[in-house]
Amino acid sequence: MSALLEVRNLQVRVEEREILHGLSLTVNKGEVHAIMGPNGSGKSTLSHVIAGKPGYEVTGGEILFKGEDLLEMDPDERAAKGVFLAFQYPVEIPGVATMTFLRTALNAQRKARGESEYSTPDFLKKVREVAASLNIPQEMLRRGVNVGFSGGEKKRNEVLQMALFEPSLCILDEMDSGLDIDALRIAADGVNALRSSERAMVVITHYQRLLNYIVPDFVHVMSKGRVVKSGGKELALELEESGYAQFEDQAA
Repeated sequence: MSALLEVRNLQVRVEEREILHGLSLTVNKGEVHAIMGPNGSGKSTLSHVIAGKPGYEVTGGEILFKGEDLLEMDPDERAAKGVFLAFQYPVEIPGVATMTFLRTALNAQRKARGESEYSTPDFLKKVREVAASLNIPQEMLRRGVNVGFSGGEKKRNEVLQMALFEPSLCILDEMDSGLDIDALRIAADGVNALRSSERAMVVITHYQRLLNYIVPDFVHVMSKGRVVKSGGKELALELEESGYAQFEDQAA
């Protein structure tokens, strides 16, 4: 079985500074991987490079997604192939209705895959069903994209997008930042509802508490731009006890 995502010896610079120094990671279908590490270890850089965010220069290594060279694809191609990034701080888009945004994005992806676009009635039916399954109130769908949303609502909106787009790889970049415990639980329930044998998730977090709700199969510790230790979910608890200082020397 070939891996869904293979990151091999990835080296990335931002401006003149190398952030990732030969990072490798393999993710198979159905797996949930947590990436933990101190601020500045390169966690978000990894997620942005996988999603195709501009401003990063890949100076070495490769990223394969379903066996194809991901770095050769534009961000929208990556999305159509099934890569989804949930941002740490989702942006507000005043003047754009959430429903219009969702329908445009979903139909663009379907078109890129050679599938038929949704008609308005079919799309409305699908969104209502998905929103109901995630306990997202219809009222949220009638507002502008993320406009006036609380942190928790923004994260739920991202979970809704994830459920609609049905990606094969979901990357959650510090999804827990700025959420109180109730909002975190609601967002995590939505993510857990999307776990499946066909979909993999990479959960990037600074704190172990998120992993009480989204329990990973594997935990990787990043320090200074590379993975310095991998293990099972118990590794996250170990980190909570001992912190990241022990790994700083290994990465040096």
